[in-house]
Amino acid sequence: MLSNRKFLILATALAPALWGTTYLTTTIFLPESRPLLAATLRALPAGLLLLAVCRQLPSGAWWWKSWILGILNIGAFFALLFIAAYRLPGGVAAIVGGIQPLIVALLASRLLHERLTTRVMVAGFTGVLGVGLITLQAQARLDAIGVAAALGGTLSMATGIVLSKKWGQPAPPLTTTAWQLITGGLSLLVVMVLFEGLPLAALTQSNIGGYAYLSLVGTAFAYVMWFRGISRLPAGTTAFLGLLSPVVAMLLGWAVAGENFTPLQMLGIFLVLGSIAFAIIAKRVKPRAQCEVLVQKET
Repeated sequence: MLSNRKFLILATALAPALWGTTYLTTTIFLPESRPLLAATLRALPAGLLLLAVCRQLPSGAWWWKSWILGILNIGAFFALLFIAAYRLPGGVAAIVGGIQPLIVALLASRLLHERLTTRVMVAGFTGVLGVGLITLQAQARLDAIGVAAALGGTLSMATGIVLSKKWGQPAPPLTTTAWQLITGGLSLLVVMVLFEGLPLAALTQSNIGGYAYLSLVGTAFAYVMWFRGISRLPAGTTAFLGLLSPVVAMLLGWAVAGENFTPLQMLGIFLVLGSIAFAIIAKRVKPRAQCEVLVQKET
């Protein structure tokens, strides 16, 4: 049977795996040139649904903390994510997130006093190398605005992960997820009205299905799993799991969208998966060895 830690890691890993489907869903099912509409319809309905289930509002300092986390983890991240998804190929858009574990590790060492170990740095640079191999082999023009949006989204979510860990969770993950989705969704709604305007054309069944999938599965369910993992795992561990998103996006881009896929890209995927395993799998041999030494000394 799986240990509690392994089960928690697998459950948390579901979130970035589902996020990796965002890029393909956006390009196939959603209307063109409406990134802010996509971000708003992904966040706000999911938050309202979760709030209807938990029926609990923030109190005290958590009113402003929820707004900050909602903007970092949801509002800014979703807006930049969809801008990148509209302007870059699916795999490339997600690959930029490969630097997130290193950013989180650096922030966590300062704000959370988590050790910035050689193991984490090696795993982080291996992950960057892996995603670099995938990116450099992508047969597509890299749009500057799309790359900047992907980088901005990565920085926003990395900061959100560390602050979420630092501030803790005053309520169950489902409840705190609802708060962040609503605050982030409301922020997105204001930005959408100002810069994109309200949608004029009627949505097709494909559009509605795409939005429903992203909101219910890729957001409501995925973020509950994600924030649950953040509350119970080190920030660095959670960040490395985020590398699964570009891997899933790349594989879907190859299998469904027909994006080119080379042996070097396959090597890059193996390096990414190896970096995740190297970073999060705890060594269990040393504790046992230490116990054996103590037993020998006592005898």
